[in-house]
Amino acid sequence: MALSSYAWSTRFLQLFASCAARFRCGDVDFTGYYTPDDLAFLTSIGYKPREFFDFVEDHVSYGDPNPETALLVAAVRRDYLKVIQHGQLSPVEITPNQLPPKPEAIEGIPWLPRLIAKARIKLRGEMDPEIMYGCGGDRQFFAKYDIHPADFLRTVWAAGDDDAKILAYVKKHA
Repeated sequence: MALSSYAWSTRFLQLFASCAARFRCGDVDFTGYYTPDDLAFLTSIGYKPREFFDFVEDHVSYGDPNPETALLVAAVRRDYLKVIQHGQLSPVEITPNQLPPKPEAIEGIPWLPRLIAKARIKLRGEMDPEIMYGCGGDRQFFAKYDIHPADFLRTVWAAGDDDAKILAYVKKHA
C-alpha cells in the first residue's frame, strides 16, 4: 500500500482515534495496536510506536494533548525528516540520563535546558522510548509560558544550536 503524502494527516488522526478507543477499552499494551501498514506509516512520518502511543495515553488519561496538538507536533517532526534529514531516520537514540536534569535552568527558567534537548531529539527522531516530548512536565512549561508544543519545536529547529534565540522566544512569552 502506497502511503499518501496528501492524506497523511487524516491517516494520523484515524490511527490516533482507533488507538485511543482501544486504550479506553482497557487495552493498554500498545504493541498490539498497529498493523504492518500502520507501522510503515509511522516510520514514514518519523514516529516510533511508543512515541505515538505516549500521546494517545496522555490524551485519554489526562485530556492533553488533544489529537490536533499531537498532529501539529507530528507535522513538525515529519517536515524535519523530509527537509533536513532527507527522509533518512537517525540511528541514534538518546536515553533519559543523557538529558539535562529537570531542575536545571537557563537564566532562572527551570526545565528549559531539558526541554530544548528533548525538542532537538524529537526533531531528529532520536528519543528513547522512555522519553516523551510533551510529557506532563513539558505541558506545564508550555502552559506557563503560553507556547504551543509545535511552535516550540519549530523555534528550536529555526534556532539551530543557538540557545539564546530559544531563550529570547520563551522570554517573549513569559
